[in-house]
Amino acid sequence: MSEAGYHPSVPRYMVVRSFDVGEPEMPVVGRRSRVLVETEFPEITWEHSHVVVDDSGKVRTFCVYSAPSEDVVRMHSTRLGQHEIDSLDEIAGDVTPADFPPV
Repeated sequence: MSEAGYHPSVPRYMVVRSFDVGEPEMPVVGRRSRVLVETEFPEITWEHSHVVVDDSGKVRTFCVYSAPSEDVVRMHSTRLGQHEIDSLDEIAGDVTPADFPPV
């Protein structure tokens, strides 16, 4: 991991979601998520998301949030709607290629 004994002051979570809307509607969903964080869930920090669209058009997101608890992340997801949570896990740490010596 990038930092020995990585213990953030606020836990970080990876949320994997499958959406009920297509890729063209995702900017509206993203805007709604940001509005929810800013107005109803200020204790959450939305760090970033990766969006994947499969061959059938199904949209999945892999989102990283800092939040005081898993329950708060779930409440945000419930308010966001239009998706199901596939998984929600606390992040133990991060690694990058820079964490490993060159070959």
